Amino acid sequence: MINTVPRPLEGLMVLDLSQFLSGPSAALRLADMGATVIKVERPGTGDLCRQLYISNLELDGDSTLFHTINRNKRSYAADLKNPADIAKLWKLIERADVLIQNFRPGVIDRLGLGYEAVAKVNPRVVYGSVTGYGRDGPWADLPGQDLLAQSRSGFVWLNGDAGDGPVPSGLAIADILCGAHLVQGLLACLVRRGVTGRGGHVEVSLLESMLDFQFEVLSTYLNDGGKQPERSAVNNAHAYLGAPYGLYETRDGHIAIAMGSVVRLGELLGCEPLKAFADPKSWFDSRDTIKALLADHLKTHTTQHWLDRLVPADYWCAPVMTWGELLETEAFKRLDFLQEVARTSGARLTTTRCPITVDGDRLRSERGAPKIGEHTHEIEREYGLGVEEEVG
Repeated sequence: MINTVPRPLEGLMVLDLSQFLSGPSAALRLADMGATVIKVERPGTGDLCRQLYISNLELDGDSTLFHTINRNKRSYAADLKNPADIAKLWKLIERADVLIQNFRPGVIDRLGLGYEAVAKVNPRVVYGSVTGYGRDGPWADLPGQDLLAQSRSGFVWLNGDAGDGPVPSGLAIADILCGAHLVQGLLACLVRRGVTGRGGHVEVSLLESMLDFQFEVLSTYLNDGGKQPERSAVNNAHAYLGAPYGLYETRDGHIAIAMGSVVRLGELLGCEPLKAFADPKSWFDSRDTIKALLADHLKTHTTQHWLDRLVPADYWCAPVMTWGELLETEAFKRLDFLQEVARTSGARLTTTRCPITVDGDRLRSERGAPKIGEHTHEIEREYGLGVEEEVG
């Protein structure tokens, strides 16, 4: 059921000129919070994400990835090299509260739609730019793609075990983090605009988002003589944490064990050899030895057996769950985290809702991702774009 409580960003209009993941994910979050998001796409082909498939899964002619990240938006088809289309787009820019773009550095300026040009026409606009590696420098013109940003950031040397080589995240983590950082900057400038009336230019990059994501361990590196992170060779889960931190196989599955006293853990699990490691410094220096002992011991019983010993003692642990197992839990059901969205064609997609709750309202929308240019005529009527004249 869709809640009718007014949302925080209702009345704001967002022009989303971005494609793929980072920019569109930011626009999605603004839409979830009530903004009207107009996705500006090239006629015919639209956002290239429409053809970016996950497991070759398609719905109503577009990839499910596109459906997931572009729900709750309207599509306006415009050729940015066509003077008539540009004239109409400028009329939308005059009305926009937020504009998001993720063209490679310099491209948006050559199109005449850079921040300086837009701000002259609409000084109140909050303009968001996403790049791969910043607006200048030797990497500025390189492809801003998630795996490439992960690889350049050093992040891939924190995952996996010591002998594994570099291990990337199984998710598009650079894109999603960058989109979240963009939302933070856009909202900050909207708050400032409410006070001063002045808009602003928010710039984020995939590389900066990945570096910020690592700020804790990168700061350790910077203040520890430049010592490279050393992953545990046994069940590594954090290169800078000692035993018992990691995931362990049990008789019927896996269990996650976080920070805690190794001696206390040995007592709770009945693992006598762990009691010899009384010095907390040994929990890092001898972590592979400790983890190997623990790994062998935990295989002797089921996950639930160990949870029954650790949870009542408030020792930090959790079962390692699949999506199927998670979705069956009462905890997941209480979150009411799934929703169904639909296109006007009737195509339906089950997906997640916005993770933010505002004034008790779990933010949902039934509007599915649009077809290319589906709302062009509707938007032109709504915003009075019938007269084609150049702006500025």
